[in-house]
Amino acid sequence: MNEIRVRFAPSPTGYLHVGGARTALFNWLYAKKHGGKFLLRIEDTDRSRYNENALDEIFTSLRWLGLQWDEGPEVGGDCGSYFQSERLELYNKHAAELLEKGLAYRCFCTEERLSKLREEQEKSGAGVSGYDKKCRDLPKSESDARAKNGEISVIRLKIPENRIVSFGDKIRGEISFDTKTQDDFVLLKSDGFPTYHLANVIDDHFMKITNVLRGDEWITSTPKHILLYEAFGWTAPKFAHLPVILSEDGSKLSKRKGAASVMDYKKLGVLPDALRNFLALLGWNPGDDREIMTIDEIISAFSLEKVSPKGSVFDTKKLDWVNSEYMKKTPAETLYEELKSELPEKSDKLIAAINLMKERTNKITEIPALCDFFFNAPKIYDEQTLAKVKKDANAANILKEIAQNLTEMQICNAETSDKLLQDVVAKFAVGFGKVGLPARLAITGLGGGPSLHDIIPLIGKDECVERINAFLAEL
Repeated sequence: MNEIRVRFAPSPTGYLHVGGARTALFNWLYAKKHGGKFLLRIEDTDRSRYNENALDEIFTSLRWLGLQWDEGPEVGGDCGSYFQSERLELYNKHAAELLEKGLAYRCFCTEERLSKLREEQEKSGAGVSGYDKKCRDLPKSESDARAKNGEISVIRLKIPENRIVSFGDKIRGEISFDTKTQDDFVLLKSDGFPTYHLANVIDDHFMKITNVLRGDEWITSTPKHILLYEAFGWTAPKFAHLPVILSEDGSKLSKRKGAASVMDYKKLGVLPDALRNFLALLGWNPGDDREIMTIDEIISAFSLEKVSPKGSVFDTKKLDWVNSEYMKKTPAETLYEELKSELPEKSDKLIAAINLMKERTNKITEIPALCDFFFNAPKIYDEQTLAKVKKDANAANILKEIAQNLTEMQICNAETSDKLLQDVVAKFAVGFGKVGLPARLAITGLGGGPSLHDIIPLIGKDECVERINAFLAEL
């Protein structure tokens, strides 16, 4: 059985958005599931839109997600170059081969003529569109002579007439197209650069791609590619077209509709494992109710048979929840490494603080602000909580009692801190809220957070006393 080989082939014209990342992930998962190879190919023939920064971000994004490629740029392989701009000779050679066989032809129509043709077709209202094949039957001698004289031309494929082109989609089943709906499309542009269709087919063949997993917007291009494989006498790979990703209003996800880049989600505080888990479940289901899965579990369960052809909604609230679940599982030391430029110097106290706060947010980027009160006395106090405390006639006396007991405390830990607070509750014969609320406000400046008996030992009893006294002076 031949080795499974799949590829992800982005264009370096912009960042890697989540739709592209999902496509890359499904290809990577398919390769891992079947012990195959995941290739990265850069489709950079559109030099007017080429962006070197975008190329770097594609590499960074894939690696951040853990999608390391087996062959491709910066890795190498036997099928390079993996940049299409470095494979022009191969494309020209094979376009010339089709021309020589009479399976393609030179088209000398100018942009002005083609533009006018489109206008006339639109005005006619007959529903006819596309190239009218004006140059299709030019004698070879005339075509060669005009080309030799330097007349500008493109090379088009001769689409066979009266054909039904069918292929089995691994997700959608049998799909058929009538060739009368297909244009004699351009293979090689007048500048010598290939179109996507030509380069895609040639590269997939010579890179020995066995399975093409791509977005469903490419379904209508698949008959073109199959006809090209036939023209070259090559075997086409198997195709699977992934479902569209929808925005929360039901429309197709786009940059305007929240299709942020992978790196944007990193900046927003999403963990790579969380985003990868979330993307895996956009269109695919493991067959049970699991929503949090390790990468090994995802690989083991993954199959194209469980990918739905229906669109999947990119639910940001769901992503937040998935991220929060991963944050709970992630060691504080790992989170510190992600955030160390924004945090105090690493210490046992800081790691303990991160452990306490990581379960109180769904974004790791919020952890530095949440941990601030462990290291800095509050300068402002939560207004709503402050108003409640000021209305309580016992609040000042309760805080003084807490401060006194802290001063006398010999050992400060969670157990002794909890006992101290319970003793104050008993002495004043009040509910815990009457003790905890003013104490929390004085020590942290907040109206909520982790248990006070965990906070007090981390901040330190002497520092807590100072903060309580400072608060009493303002009360």
